[in-house]
Amino acid sequence: MIKAILLDFNGVIIDDEPLHMKAYQEIFAKEGIALSEDHYYSCLGMDDKAFVGAQYRRAEKEAAVEKTSEIIAAKTTRWRELIEKEVPVFEGAENFVRKMAKDFALGIVSMARREEIEYVLDKIALRDCFTIIISAEDVSNHKPDPECYQKGFRLIDGARTMLGSNPIVHADCLVIEDAPQGIIAGKGAGLKTLGVTNTVSAERLREAGADSVTKSLSDWMPDSLRRVFV
Repeated sequence: MIKAILLDFNGVIIDDEPLHMKAYQEIFAKEGIALSEDHYYSCLGMDDKAFVGAQYRRAEKEAAVEKTSEIIAAKTTRWRELIEKEVPVFEGAENFVRKMAKDFALGIVSMARREEIEYVLDKIALRDCFTIIISAEDVSNHKPDPECYQKGFRLIDGARTMLGSNPIVHADCLVIEDAPQGIIAGKGAGLKTLGVTNTVSAERLREAGADSVTKSLSDWMPDSLRRVFV
C-alpha cells in the first residue's frame, strides 16, 4: 500500500520546460550553438551540467568548467525572470500536492538545481508539503540512472521512521514522472511509477515501464492511488 510519493519537479509540478528551453536557446545562441526543440527534449532527465556538456559535444566544441558554470548561472537568472510574475504550475498540481500531503509522506526527486526547486516551492507556498528534496547537487548520476530515486527512497523512509512510523518497503513508494528517463530511473530503483502526460505521450511512458499513466494529477485522490497501486 502506498505510504510515500516521490515527485519529479519540472514537467510534473511546474510547467516550465519550455521556459528552460527558451533560456538555454538565448544563451547558447551567443555561443554560436543552435538549440532546437528536439535537441532540448532529447535530453530530458539530465542535470544542467550534463545538458550543457551534451550541447557542446553535439556542436563539436569544448566547454571549460568555468564556462559551463557561467552558462548554468545565466540560464537560472533568465529562467527566474521568465517566471517572476507568475509561476506556471500545472492545473491541479497544487491541489494534488496538498491533498496527498495529508495522507502520504511527499518528496521531490529532480535533476533541477536546489535553488530553483526551493525558489518555486516557496513562491507557491508548497515547501512545507515536502519531507525531502533530492536535487542535481545530491547525486553523481542523472536520470535514467536510478541513484536519485534510490536515495530519495532511503531519505523519505528515514524521515518517516524518525517521526515514529514503521519502515516502508519499495512497494509502498510511488514515483510520479513526466519523462521516460524518470520512469526508467524509478523502476530501476524498484519503485512503482505513475506517468503523467504533460511532456510526452502515454505510449512513450508505457514503453518506459510506467505502471499506470494519467492525463492529469487532478484526477487522483489518496484512496484512488491506494486502489491502483496495491
